[in-house]
Amino acid sequence: MLPEWTVGELIVHIGRAMDAIAALEPPDPRALPMSLPAYVATYAAGADAIATTTRELAVEATGGELDWIDAAWARAVETLDALGPGDRVMVARRGPIRLGDFVLSRVVELVVHADDLARSMPGQSLPTIERDAEQLVVRFLLDALADKAPGKALEVRVPPYAAVQAVAGPRHTRGTPSNVVETDATSWIRLATGRWGWSEAVVMGRIHASGQRADLAELLPLL
Repeated sequence: MLPEWTVGELIVHIGRAMDAIAALEPPDPRALPMSLPAYVATYAAGADAIATTTRELAVEATGGELDWIDAAWARAVETLDALGPGDRVMVARRGPIRLGDFVLSRVVELVVHADDLARSMPGQSLPTIERDAEQLVVRFLLDALADKAPGKALEVRVPPYAAVQAVAGPRHTRGTPSNVVETDATSWIRLATGRWGWSEAVVMGRIHASGQRADLAELLPLL
């Protein structure tokens, strides 16, 4: 959830996320690229600054938020066309990162905030999230979990997209895993990004968990 944000501010924030592509700069040749999990992990420290900038831009865009996001998208596409193929290292707002990873970070922003927007406007007919985009984000968040809690004791499944093994402990070798967490794509995205708490999702019946290690409450959210 995004406490105290208006729908207009959320729309402008989505546009700003796309404008970050147009703001990419050539890197220092000596710079080492950040991994995608490391890059998105910097968001928390900058949350207050992100909110302040978003609100300032929203004031400028009042009444024309959709035009503003369309223009931001056009600038992003123009920049990517100019850069052409190749997964080079670029300097983004929060440090050096490979172009492919940075574009994936924009997909994460779009998918997560599109869901925020849908929940902010119940009953409205809004475009659905593209399946390919949703799959990319689910897989990234599963990989982020495995990076945060490496191991083979727990299998986390988000059908039909992907599954990952994580959490230290006895390794599962064959047959049905003794520790399993299974949920749907929307629920996993909301859990991994802090929109839902673990206990809340369990009560709603959005998580099926079995085994002593099938509890991710201490590991979530990831972003």
